[in-house]
Amino acid sequence: MCFPSWFKALGLAGLLFLGGWVFTACNKPAAPPRFGPAEVSVLTLGTEKVVLTTELPGRIAPFLVAEIRPQVNGLLLKRLFQEGANVKEGELLYQIDPTPYQAAYDQAKAALGLTESEIALAEANLPAIRLRAERLKGLAEIRAVGQQDYDDAAAALRQAEANIKVRKTAVDVNKAAMETARIQLSYTPIKAPISGRIGKSNITVGALVSAYQPNPLAVIQQLDPIYVDVTQASADLLRLKKSLESGKLKRSGESHKVRLLLEDGSGYPLPGTLQFRDVTVDPTAGTVTLRLVFPNPDAVLLPGMFVRAIVEEGVSEEALLAPQQGVTRDNKGNAIAWVVNASDIVEQRALVVNRALGDKWLVEKGLAPGDRLIMEGTLKTRPGSPVKAVPFSERADQRPAGAENPASGGKK
Repeated sequence: MCFPSWFKALGLAGLLFLGGWVFTACNKPAAPPRFGPAEVSVLTLGTEKVVLTTELPGRIAPFLVAEIRPQVNGLLLKRLFQEGANVKEGELLYQIDPTPYQAAYDQAKAALGLTESEIALAEANLPAIRLRAERLKGLAEIRAVGQQDYDDAAAALRQAEANIKVRKTAVDVNKAAMETARIQLSYTPIKAPISGRIGKSNITVGALVSAYQPNPLAVIQQLDPIYVDVTQASADLLRLKKSLESGKLKRSGESHKVRLLLEDGSGYPLPGTLQFRDVTVDPTAGTVTLRLVFPNPDAVLLPGMFVRAIVEEGVSEEALLAPQQGVTRDNKGNAIAWVVNASDIVEQRALVVNRALGDKWLVEKGLAPGDRLIMEGTLKTRPGSPVKAVPFSERADQRPAGAENPASGGKK
């Protein structure tokens, strides 16, 4: 079909108009969005009562230690214990050959008996000598006998009395010698001075031992109860003292109770007690030694073992705890937090934190009860900006099902 030229020109103009309208409609700029305050989740801080503890490294030490050494020379005849076994006080451990000491004791005893017999004989003859001297004295006065006879009788009496005194002194000497021999004989059986666990024997049967030799025959250690020696920095001790004096911390009824962590990180089931703090500071390390006492009925704690003791410092009645999620660090490593003030404006606070308690910081300065700490949304705002504060606890719908609220708080 043929169309006139004017009709073709009219159709072309209509197509150009329609294309221009479509192009203009597609490239029309959108309306600018309306911005409002950023939404952040906040947690209202409050005080609570907490028990503050400190973790100190230490070593296990035996409650009692006895090094077994001979007190006389001799040949070792027997060993009467099993290495590593528990022994009781007074139990026989070794036997030294008692033969020479038994002979010395018997000899001292015989010498004592002989001296006592001589004293008895001298005392039996003494009355006759005294009577003779007395009779001769009376006869000499009436000149019935010569003076020389009386002088001889008087000298014999004095000699007999002196002889008895000498023999009595000899008796004392012989008694001391016999007691010495008896003591040395009693040292030939070597007995346990304390109850505890005995280690390996450093000598074998048939060996010659010497009195008070430097190397012990064996060592006994009492393990129940047992000591734990830990060290604490003297600066921490001063800080604790000031906190107690100022009233920030208070002593609790369990202030002397101590818990223990073993080398594998597990907790020791039985509590211990703080026995004393040393009165001297180690000048090289600047630390003070604390001695703790723990029951050890199953011998779980062994001397030399490394442990960590959790010592209770005191109770803070109004501790301010801030979740670690809401605390960050600046370029210098200082703790900072963002809070929303009463005008819903973001503020940045510099914090002084004491320590971590679980997933929270114990805050000393920078925050106060009632402050609204920003937990989420800090990337959407900056200090000085207005925000819309949403309670952190109301955002549970954004956490996985079954998850617990990682932080909560409230003024008590």
